[in-house]
Amino acid sequence: MLSGFLRLIPILVLAGIAGLIGEAFLADELGWLLAVFIIVLSLFIAYVNQSRLDVFVKGAGISHLSGFGGAWAEIFFKLQRIITGLRKDIEQIERQHKRFIEAFQASPNGIVMLDDQDQIEWCNAIAEQFLSIQFKRDVLQRIHYIVRRPEFVQYITARKYDEPVVLEKMGANASRILRLQAFPFSENRRLVLIQDITDLNKAEAMRRDFVANVSHEMRTPLTVMMGFLETVQTLDLPPEQNAQYLEMMMDQGKRMKNLVEDLLTLANLEANSQPAPLNSISMSYLMSLIKNDAYALSQGKHALNFNLNTPCNLLGEEREVLSAFSNLVSNAIRYTPEVGSVTVSWSVNSAGEGEFSVTDTGPGISSEHIPRLTERFYRVDRSRSRETGGTGLGLAIVKHVASRHQAQLVVESTLGKGSTFTLRFPPERIS
Repeated sequence: MLSGFLRLIPILVLAGIAGLIGEAFLADELGWLLAVFIIVLSLFIAYVNQSRLDVFVKGAGISHLSGFGGAWAEIFFKLQRIITGLRKDIEQIERQHKRFIEAFQASPNGIVMLDDQDQIEWCNAIAEQFLSIQFKRDVLQRIHYIVRRPEFVQYITARKYDEPVVLEKMGANASRILRLQAFPFSENRRLVLIQDITDLNKAEAMRRDFVANVSHEMRTPLTVMMGFLETVQTLDLPPEQNAQYLEMMMDQGKRMKNLVEDLLTLANLEANSQPAPLNSISMSYLMSLIKNDAYALSQGKHALNFNLNTPCNLLGEEREVLSAFSNLVSNAIRYTPEVGSVTVSWSVNSAGEGEFSVTDTGPGISSEHIPRLTERFYRVDRSRSRETGGTGLGLAIVKHVASRHQAQLVVESTLGKGSTFTLRFPPERIS
């Protein structure tokens, strides 16, 4: 109010001077009529400038204010610079905000932002999936109204976030294990980080099972050896009995040696996930090596057949391929009863794929066991495996060798009739 009155003072002074001059040189009425005209004209110009200033402030820009000079043009120019700078700052902040949102959306972890009342302010798409949240629907809802697990509600309300809380969430297809941890930040707000640790838990369970299985497999031969050693040390046995015990201890020592070698082979394969090199492997030479080992293992108790149906060679790592093939053949011989037959063949099918097949007339494998055959230490019949001297790692090695050579392990089995194990290599692995 006061500032508006002060702006009128120069106009009134100017109008008064014009009125006095007009009174001195013109008639009284004309002098003061001139004064009123000056006041009205000044107010009209001020009104027009104010209207244009409103247009300018609303974003029309200085280009719509041409034709003005003096103080008004300078005011408009300074305002234009200020507003342009502010707009640039706002645009930069908006771009940064957009990048932060895109980064949070790209995170493999769920992110939920809570206010001081534990209400959802924002969450990314992964958090929506993990916690069954719909952001547009659930924004400003308290999170424990949506995630109603008692352990999570207690964790959020207790305000003690040193340790995470683990939830097992049952989904439509499978269960999922989530680890949630809250991190306080400005103005009593919290950021909840959600990680899917399902695979991590599975890996940890596999590690525990692996250690337990290795310990068990090593303990059995060690116990046998220690028992025989104690017997030999404490009793005066006949030479032939001593020789028998020493031979049995040697067998247990070989069993432990085979287990350690298989473990090292498996560890090397798991550590190297790159495709195997394309070295040419002579299949005739490889088949001769496998044949010699098979006859030595069978000791004439089985009918063994080896068929080299194609001159084509295989491209890969010879040592790994020999290990995989030998494991398939030795498994077939171990699990096939005496007088049974084992047939080993190498061929190329109509699709150009190389096939190494081992067919036996053993007891066969029930269908529910076939998907788990390549698991480490998985045994269909544990007592039978002990008798045959297997380590339980052979098919796990075969699986990793197949993966390194882009091959597929196909198992076909019928109870009481036998099994066929086929390693099928892609055409680019055939020379």
